[in-house]
Amino acid sequence: MSKEPVRGGNCTAGTEFILLGSGRGPGFQLVPFLMFLAMYMVTVLGNTILVLIIRADSHLHTPMYFFFMNLSLLDLCYSSTIAPRAMVSFLAGSKAISYNGCATQFLFFALFLTTEAFLLAAMAFDQYSTICNPLQYPTTMSKRVCIQLVVGSYICGCVNSMVQTGFTFMLHYCGSNEIDHFFCDGPPLISLSSSDTYINNLVMFTVCSLIIASTALIVLVSYIYIISTIRRIHSGRRRAFSTCTSHMMAVTLFYGTTAFMYTQPTWLSSLYQRNAVSVFYTLFIPILRNKDVKNALRRTMGKKSLKT
Repeated sequence: MSKEPVRGGNCTAGTEFILLGSGRGPGFQLVPFLMFLAMYMVTVLGNTILVLIIRADSHLHTPMYFFFMNLSLLDLCYSSTIAPRAMVSFLAGSKAISYNGCATQFLFFALFLTTEAFLLAAMAFDQYSTICNPLQYPTTMSKRVCIQLVVGSYICGCVNSMVQTGFTFMLHYCGSNEIDHFFCDGPPLISLSSSDTYINNLVMFTVCSLIIASTALIVLVSYIYIISTIRRIHSGRRRAFSTCTSHMMAVTLFYGTTAFMYTQPTWLSSLYQRNAVSVFYTLFIPILRNKDVKNALRRTMGKKSLKT
């Protein structure tokens, strides 16, 4: 591994990292490659089809499906940030990723993951407006408001990703360059650093806790009002409850896994646990959400066929 000096210190820093999460030994690894390939193909095909259907059908040009479409695009983006590079590592003899490549991967992953948290909160508010304030819904969730919510989600994602990436890659990496993970993420990088990581752990814990707590609170309060309203409805209650239950399950899985990853110090949980959880939220959750969106599409298409 080539070396270059670190300013302000006597150690040297590597120009690349080794991703041990994609396998410690060199050579072809068939089983993990096929597993990642299958999950990634389901994610890509499922989300691409959903985006095309929503764009093509004018009946689906509603705020709810506008958010679903953007959520599908986000799932495509952050899965594509992780899975292809991991599959290359499974196929290649080298598990190395350049310093700049690692920083870029972390930047985009943090961007898409943070944006998704805010987008899920916007979707919960949309459902609240639909069920609890139907008369004011056209004004509350106008096209302009929906675009502003999506753009605002991306802005929040950009700010957090730049903060996290800046703090993480200001650290010195002077000793081992082996990351016990299958992609470049904050906790394993901080664990690898030879610098004092107290500030980094504090920043990650504080910022991620604020993001998760604020967006999860919006989701929770929205669904408290939604469930309270549905309980007063006599017709269609069962269908409304089933819709909320499936969506809340996906939201709970997302916030639960991200909270486990980013709202605790790096030394508190093992890297093995983090690896397992990372696979879950980068590949499994988009597949689960695909099913949720497909069910919503079926319900809408069913209503259309009854009307025609």
